[in-house]
Amino acid sequence: MPNTLTIIVPVYNEEKNLTRVEKELQSYIDQCKLKITVLFVNDGSKDSSLQIIKQICTQNKTFNYLNFDKNYGLSAAIKAGFDHAESSLVGYIDSDLQTSPKDFNLLLEYIDDYDLVTGVRSNRKDSLIKNMSSKIANGIRRSFTQDGMDDTGCPLKIIKADYAKRIPMFQGLHRFLPAMILLQNGTVKQVPVQHFPRIAGKGKFGVWNRLLGPLADCIAYIWMKKKYINYKIADKA
Repeated sequence: MPNTLTIIVPVYNEEKNLTRVEKELQSYIDQCKLKITVLFVNDGSKDSSLQIIKQICTQNKTFNYLNFDKNYGLSAAIKAGFDHAESSLVGYIDSDLQTSPKDFNLLLEYIDDYDLVTGVRSNRKDSLIKNMSSKIANGIRRSFTQDGMDDTGCPLKIIKADYAKRIPMFQGLHRFLPAMILLQNGTVKQVPVQHFPRIAGKGKFGVWNRLLGPLADCIAYIWMKKKYINYKIADKA
């Protein structure tokens, strides 16, 4: 198994969650055999998230941060994390902690044999409308990508860094991470993980951008799939 992991945590107006994020991630780091660093990506937060992130990183050298000059969106935050990670593996978890860092261990069990391992949220604790819109959106994406994934929006993933860094991410494509690994002839697997209610803060995606967004995203993905260049170096001097 690769022995270094960067956990990317995108943040947008999550001041009420960040202390708990530090506590939960540190608890996981303390019991994990891998060498782990945490990378906050502050996506132009308008609350006190940046100040709290800076305080966490000052007190704990395991935590680092990137700070955007304005809000660019979740795809940009994940892409920045991929680009700046120096580890052999990159992980991703949302700062709302509706998934547990401890479940990274479930994904790590398979990372030797796969290039991306993603969670599938079991017994989701979201509203009926949110669950239904997510189910419809996943069905739309699956029909276009044929990636076989049931829950591409699950915010708990581990990817081999060399594959993650080759993903040509643009807005909305955080929903297509498994499909983008398949475009590189990589392998993907999904594993059931726990899901929890949001305790603090507000969700950043509503019903309309869950339902309408996938249609535009699928068009972008189909265009990219036709234009995608995938090469391997056979030799060099």
